[in-house]
Amino acid sequence: MTIIKAPATPAAPGAPGAVPDAEVSTHLDNVIPALESLRSQAGRLSGWGTELAVRLLAGQRLLAAGNGGSAAEAQHLTAELVGRFDAERAPFSAISLHAETSALTAVSNDYGYEEVFARQVRAHGRAGDVLILLSTSGRSPNLLKAVRAANEGGIATWALTGPGPNPLSEACEEAVTIDAIAANAQEGHLIAVHAVCRAFDAEVARRSGALPGTARWVRP
Repeated sequence: MTIIKAPATPAAPGAPGAVPDAEVSTHLDNVIPALESLRSQAGRLSGWGTELAVRLLAGQRLLAAGNGGSAAEAQHLTAELVGRFDAERAPFSAISLHAETSALTAVSNDYGYEEVFARQVRAHGRAGDVLILLSTSGRSPNLLKAVRAANEGGIATWALTGPGPNPLSEACEEAVTIDAIAANAQEGHLIAVHAVCRAFDAEVARRSGALPGTARWVRP
């Protein structure tokens, strides 16, 4: 049985809750442009998931990084790969560079915060790996330096940013830019992360000869 709820009665202008209600409604309305922007780039997200599956099945690694909320989104992605997204499957190598707190603080202390990701890319990255960088502004100096380090090492570079073009989207080999204000762009990043994981799992299943959700997927 479908239950249809009556619409909430908005607070009268000047009444307690009127301003917060309006702000929340505006925020939710602003999710729509972010989603539409992502939908227009669905092919690239699908391509990323597929390419990531090919590389990680071959023994390569994903490195990810971001600052603040973008760090949380990057860590969400690596957790989905090391753990699982939907069905059971083999774990894959994925590292969030900002989560390595001792290395992060040591490099920051000794070399400056702009070097915290670049030095880790040089330490952990190998040719054929993938580096994905998340930023709503696309202007973080430490992410831009990480791209340069990855390029030196033959590592593929992908950016997930807010509105583009921006320095990070231009520096990376490929980018998905979300045309929305910062908060909503960051929410779009989570949707993008899940979309990549959906494509990743589908390709792993296809190459393993299993259907998603029906078998344990293992590396061939």
